[in-house]
Amino acid sequence: MIERYTLPAMGDLWTDGYKYKTWLQVEIAVCKAQAELGAIPTEALPEIEAKAAFEPERIAAIEAEVRHDVIAFLTNVNEHVGDVGRYIHLGLTSSDVLDTALALQLVASNDVLLEQTERLIQAIRYRAQQHRNTICVGRSHGIHAEPMTFGFKLAGWLAEMLRHRDRLVRLRREIAVGKISGAVGTYANIDPRVEAIACQQLGLQPDTASTQVVSRDRHAEFVQQLALLGASIERFAVEIRNLQRTDVLEVEEFFAKGQKGSSAMPHKRNPIRSERLTGGARILRGHAIAALENVALWHERDISHSSVERVILPDACILTHFMLVELTELVQHLQVYPDNMLRNMNLYGGAIFSQRVLLALVEAGLSREDAYAIVQSSAHAAWNQTDGNFRTLIEADPRVAERLSPEAIAVCFDPTQQLKHLETVYQRLSI
Repeated sequence: MIERYTLPAMGDLWTDGYKYKTWLQVEIAVCKAQAELGAIPTEALPEIEAKAAFEPERIAAIEAEVRHDVIAFLTNVNEHVGDVGRYIHLGLTSSDVLDTALALQLVASNDVLLEQTERLIQAIRYRAQQHRNTICVGRSHGIHAEPMTFGFKLAGWLAEMLRHRDRLVRLRREIAVGKISGAVGTYANIDPRVEAIACQQLGLQPDTASTQVVSRDRHAEFVQQLALLGASIERFAVEIRNLQRTDVLEVEEFFAKGQKGSSAMPHKRNPIRSERLTGGARILRGHAIAALENVALWHERDISHSSVERVILPDACILTHFMLVELTELVQHLQVYPDNMLRNMNLYGGAIFSQRVLLALVEAGLSREDAYAIVQSSAHAAWNQTDGNFRTLIEADPRVAERLSPEAIAVCFDPTQQLKHLETVYQRLSI
């Protein structure tokens, strides 16, 4: 049975209700700062905090008439607050609220992504430990290369995900930025100290130099990092897909009881979840391009970025979280077939041990060119032959027998000789 986690729902962070909640957080934080600095009556603050409320449905109805989301929000809030509502939004422009609140949404989303990234890291680490000595063939260009272990393959995934965790930690700092600086960022009608106090209350840093908006290079970096994370997830998914091919079958996605693979072919068990992850990564890369297009706004601000972000930011966060959960479950329940790995490694009589034989012949006194020609001749004779056997051909070659004893040849075909330094990598990753 596939395990499900109880995590904060990423989708909840991108509802209208949550968005308006962050808008109200910003407005109240600014009121607190204004009261602290004496810009509004201190006695107004408790009443604002006690009465401030909103209804998404009412905001939608007002917006349908006024065609302005922030005005509709403030109108609804003031319906609850009454006369002291005149102190709300004092000296602010809409983007002071929108961009600062958006930072709160992105930080909350980043935290959810970090939590799930850690779960994926632990899942990969466990499976890497489990298969640290499970011997398989390494491949380059899709062709058999040399022996390795499945745990070592997973160690590469682990190292990559650890880098992504570090990136998400740094990204949280980069995106946790607010601005309360007015219509063009000059603080014309607001004291810069209000921005500093309000941002501190909200757990944000004031933007260094904002225009009417927080510059969109920050948001572009955020989406690009999610696209990069998606690219790594796709790399792992493509590996699973390749290893699940019928002619390879070294791993396989978990196939649940009652699951069907094909409407026409009852035998099919397809890597559908891995394929789904590949598709998700393509969408994230498209969102990264859209985020880059948002950086070049006119002068101090236009509104061309807004419609784009309404689509790409919630979608990128929700999709990335889904992909992390999906891959975590894939890794946890991945079916691994060590016998098939050994079978594939020994195809054609262990042709993948050709370099070991080459080096042994060189160490025995042959030139590299002569040794290469001898080994390549036997390897190519064995390759793609139904009964081809590289080791048999090597043992029967008098030029090899002249230089290497049967014991020396046997050592060349011992895969553990090529895996003796893997412990160095495992120690780096605490596997």
